[in-house]
Amino acid sequence: MDRGMPGSTSNRGRLTVEVRREGETAVIAPEGELDHHTADVLRAPLHSSVEEGCTRLLVDCSRLEFLDSTGLNVLLAARLEAEAVGGAVHLAAMRPVVARVFEITGAGAVFTVHETLGDALRELPDT
Repeated sequence: MDRGMPGSTSNRGRLTVEVRREGETAVIAPEGELDHHTADVLRAPLHSSVEEGCTRLLVDCSRLEFLDSTGLNVLLAARLEAEAVGGAVHLAAMRPVVARVFEITGAGAVFTVHETLGDALRELPDT
């Protein structure tokens, strides 16, 4: 029975993504639940940001409420794509439920993670 829980299919519009540029950095802010049903909503702007020449992708996770393995794979794929052109993916302001997924899987070790979005913007050069 689908009760609208994270990972359910009752609300396929559960994820929105805002994108803005800060110098050479694309700041990508997903809001909602990132899972199998919403992965393409984030995958597309990550890919297009790299295609448009952004060398760094900064994902503001402050409004990300849920992340499953599919969502994690979207971020890992974006990391590989950015690194292939000399860039990187940084993550900022993870909520505990999202941070826990990175902790359990060990994926946090392959990303630069910042406590806040402000910290990330200050620490990244040319932003």
